[in-house]
Amino acid sequence: MRRISLVLLLLPVLAACSDLFDGVPAPSNLVYVLEPSGLPEAPAGLLLLWDGVPTNDLLAYRVYSRRTTASEFGLRGETTSPSFHDAGLPHLEYYVVAVNLENAESSPSNTVVVDERLRLDSPDWIESVSLDRAVMLYWSDNPFIDEPTGFRQYRVYSAFYDLDADLCGDFALEGTTVSPEFFVGELTNGSPRCFGVSAESVEGWESVWSDLRADTPRPDVHNEVMYAFEADQSVSGFRFELGTALGVVSSGLRSDMDFRVTRDGSGNFYFQPIRVGTSVVPYGTGPIEDLTEIDVAPAAGYARADLLILPGYGYVFQMDDGDGFYRYGAIRATHVGADLIIFDWSYQTDPGNPELVRGPEGAPGTIVKP
Repeated sequence: MRRISLVLLLLPVLAACSDLFDGVPAPSNLVYVLEPSGLPEAPAGLLLLWDGVPTNDLLAYRVYSRRTTASEFGLRGETTSPSFHDAGLPHLEYYVVAVNLENAESSPSNTVVVDERLRLDSPDWIESVSLDRAVMLYWSDNPFIDEPTGFRQYRVYSAFYDLDADLCGDFALEGTTVSPEFFVGELTNGSPRCFGVSAESVEGWESVWSDLRADTPRPDVHNEVMYAFEADQSVSGFRFELGTALGVVSSGLRSDMDFRVTRDGSGNFYFQPIRVGTSVVPYGTGPIEDLTEIDVAPAAGYARADLLILPGYGYVFQMDDGDGFYRYGAIRATHVGADLIIFDWSYQTDPGNPELVRGPEGAPGTIVKP
């Protein structure tokens, strides 16, 4: 529960807002909105808004503020509009007066207190799904669930991620959303990214960020068709990456194919690794609903033996090109027929990166922010 549920705190000051002082009506309904900066303790600024006074001899509005309750109010600025932008770290309290053409000030407006206790909690967790040139982020909705009247939106940040050094670059605002999910598009496949999310209150207070999340977009193709070697040799071989081409279907006789599809006398289909350095392991022990369920490539269990292909099951291939980095590809068989199979596949173009889709909490791809 929010201990303070209003956007502003109304404190009595000198006189009621509706009173006239030296014939000048006082401004009313003063509120503030913070400008988040990405640093919860240091907003970029503050915007004050209030109802203008109904008078024809208005000269200006004067904004007064103080940093602490122990200090005196001082003139912060002057404006002719019913708003005022205060850049940088805001003061603790503000009020506004109207000034007429004779330089007489009205009584003060209500005072607003910029109270950091209105800051929301950060999302409890964040996860992601790697897509083709995109990443889908989703996270815990506890900031909204806990404080529905105090919640405004989520702020999503991203940066380049150095996988080898395990370091994120300079973060920039990716966008905002009121939902606990965000689609990041127009990304480069094989280029790792870092992501973080904060919750913004109605006053503009920004929460501490969620844990940081690393993800790497990768090519993703659905409904690829291949024939068994025994049915049509010319389209029974597959290579995840060949030069600049991805997902090459060619002859199963070629030694540079990652694998070919074979069929035994009983009609069973198998993945048969061909290229030196290519091996395969089943993903899990049962069917998977979608290719996106294949997360980080398994660390062990790869073999060059023929592997039975079953509809709905997932498989991960590991390719060793001799340069010190493994490449990883994933396949989900969607259909096994009499002569052919249909499957979805994905491939991580970033050498040495085992992340194919998404990593569960605590697995590679999750970075805990210090």
